Amino acid sequence: MTTASENPSSPRVALFVTCLIDMFRPNVGFAAVRLLERAGCKVEVPRAQTCCGQPAYNNGDQETTACIARQVIAAFDGFDYVVGASGSCIGMLKEHYPRVLKDDPDWFHRAERLAGKCYELTTFLMDVMQWRDVESSFTATVTYHDSCSGLRELGIKQQPRALLSQVSGLNLKEMEDSEVCCGFGGTFCIKYPKISERMVSDKTANITASEAECILGGDMGCLLNIAGRLKREGSNIKVYHVAEVLAGMTDQSAIGDGEG
Repeated sequence: MTTASENPSSPRVALFVTCLIDMFRPNVGFAAVRLLERAGCKVEVPRAQTCCGQPAYNNGDQETTACIARQVIAAFDGFDYVVGASGSCIGMLKEHYPRVLKDDPDWFHRAERLAGKCYELTTFLMDVMQWRDVESSFTATVTYHDSCSGLRELGIKQQPRALLSQVSGLNLKEMEDSEVCCGFGGTFCIKYPKISERMVSDKTANITASEAECILGGDMGCLLNIAGRLKREGSNIKVYHVAEVLAGMTDQSAIGDGEG
């Protein structure tokens, strides 16, 4: 059997790790690598990559955002594709970098080239690689939270569900208002904590009402926010990134377990 690294026709894919995955849940990054390699990709992780710049961008700091964007664009130059397990971060690279750099012709064109090869993980596996060969098993009833950026900026809805339908033993039970924001919103939860708390409480109520044993999603910000609220409510519902389930890498503690 020829591996991706041995096949010269394998697409060269750069993994955009994201800050929250790097700092709070590296397992998601390793799961993404496993899935991409199973799909036939040659995966690399550029060491020069940094934050995508969302915190600066969301707070109106265009100058800092532009500096970060240039660094990220340079770090990912030369790859066939750039893939990340986060709709919000990929949305930043794909949708917002060209806007931030629109007055800098050289970097604007480089930003557009990057945008054209950026994909969220499940979208890339389903729509680009046409990959369906999920080999994992996860015996549980789960529900799925649609993160705002992934859903509204990138159109991610059916891709994770289609892949999850291939997981042995998994029963997907949709909750009410799966498309409604969980209240994280990057710096939104810091600026408006009371509103954020009410929104995440509504979300956890719908998760509980679904009678699912686990809640899955594709953005670490949302998952950390939901996991924290579930823990404060004393819930036993487990929280995992969809990549962990698809890759069969749920053998460690769920997101939020053992954390303050």
